[in-house]
Amino acid sequence: MLTKEMKEQIINEYKLHEGDTGSPEVQIAILTYRINSVNEHLKAHKKDHHSRRGLLKMVGQRRGLLKYLQNNDIARYRSLIEKLGIRG
Repeated sequence: MLTKEMKEQIINEYKLHEGDTGSPEVQIAILTYRINSVNEHLKAHKKDHHSRRGLLKMVGQRRGLLKYLQNNDIARYRSLIEKLGIRG
């Protein structure tokens, strides 16, 4: 579960400027945290297919944001995936 404090901490870590909550970096970081928490939930509850569908939706949304960032600013994309530890 993503609490308000955790979300603020993620935003502060990945924001580009003050008041930034909607940049691709912030959105991808929040989605990554949520994906990881649902992934842990599914390890314990293998038959929870409703949560699995939500996970797949979030992964697709993150993939789209990553593709956007990759096409528009490859340097920001590379630094973000390294910082988050995703993609190999």
